[in-house]
Amino acid sequence: MQKIRVLTTSALALVIFLSGGGVMKAVSAENDYDSLRRFSQILDMVEQYYVNDVSQKELLDGAIKGMLQNLDPHSTLMTEKEFQEMQENTSGEFFGVGVEITVENGQVMVVSPIEDTPGYKAGLRAGDSIIAVDGQYTMEMSLTEVVSKMRGKRGTTVELQVLHKNSSRPVTMKIKRDAIPLISVKSRELEPGYWWIRLTRFSGHTSQELAEAVAKARAKGELKGIVLDLRNNPGGLLDQSVEVADLFLKDGVIVSMRGRDASSERTFKAHVQKDDVDCPLVVLVNSGSASASEIVAGALRDQKRALILGERTFGKGSVQNLIPLADGAGLKLTVARYYTPSGKSIQAEGITPDFEVAWEPPREDTGEPALLLREKDLRGHLEQKDEKADAPREEEKKSDAEDMSAMLARDNQLRLALQFVKTLPVLKTLKN
Repeated sequence: MQKIRVLTTSALALVIFLSGGGVMKAVSAENDYDSLRRFSQILDMVEQYYVNDVSQKELLDGAIKGMLQNLDPHSTLMTEKEFQEMQENTSGEFFGVGVEITVENGQVMVVSPIEDTPGYKAGLRAGDSIIAVDGQYTMEMSLTEVVSKMRGKRGTTVELQVLHKNSSRPVTMKIKRDAIPLISVKSRELEPGYWWIRLTRFSGHTSQELAEAVAKARAKGELKGIVLDLRNNPGGLLDQSVEVADLFLKDGVIVSMRGRDASSERTFKAHVQKDDVDCPLVVLVNSGSASASEIVAGALRDQKRALILGERTFGKGSVQNLIPLADGAGLKLTVARYYTPSGKSIQAEGITPDFEVAWEPPREDTGEPALLLREKDLRGHLEQKDEKADAPREEEKKSDAEDMSAMLARDNQLRLALQFVKTLPVLKTLKN
């Protein structure tokens, strides 16, 4: 077994070296050598005496995963399949449930469901705990393994055991997998000149979709104000959050990154663009607003560009790098933290709104999701190519007005946001 021990020690030393600079110097120290020797001895014992036959590769992969999981909930080793799925999250179509999850105190928690997905329609909400997937307890799996098990072929069913937030008993939910929509921006006119623009996630084309939504609003008439809805937006790509914030800012810092290594420090700044939006702006957030959503909200708040309304955000303010490995697998490693323009960290703190307003379900609520809009309810939802050439009929206009009135009646946060965005020009005048 001596040969195996030498190989194991070398392999682990290589892994540690790849995980951070300067570690090889520490490995030469006697105490670190003792730790590696101890690991090698335990590995030999497992290979000889464990009840089942386990390959050395399986044991080493498990050791690496354990090392990474002990760092934070977001650092992990991904198999080739898991790494590919991670890349598809932001660049291609995939099939699954449609929820963003994290690990909190050893439990898999729902950060936010993605609107119009099977998970959202089934009733999964921010703060829910996923106890088991297809009968396997999530405490036995890594976060990426849970994600992988929740994905699958379109039309197949996954069984989740879920403990809803503020509930004492878990429930079993059978959810049919479907395509996760890649369209990330929805818009609708609340009142003449005042628009509701919702960002459901930050995928590869979010900033472009947002620019198109703004252009559509401008084409209809004067743009008097925007309610930017980031509620239950789980985040996504850093560059997209920067471009979204930049659309509303002309200068100044948007976000900065700081890590242990000085080379990981970066600062992203806004610049003047011909399509910059300068109308009054109110941003809606809640506990399901995470990561990239918090970057946008923090930048607009600190730069005093927008009023933030709703509930404290999730507090995911760390940066992960996706590092491809030679065998096709991937390493997701936390390398830095985000900081808002004022220098405050988002991590575990979140963004506190200027006006904290809790969601109040309507009295006649019958268990419908908090955000009731669906793709079919929105003007511009992949309409026919020649539809824009036809003027809306009077009955259509009446129906739109009725739908908008009903939506506002059921959403106290949106109602208040509309009131604020209509008064912001007055407040600005008084301030000057």
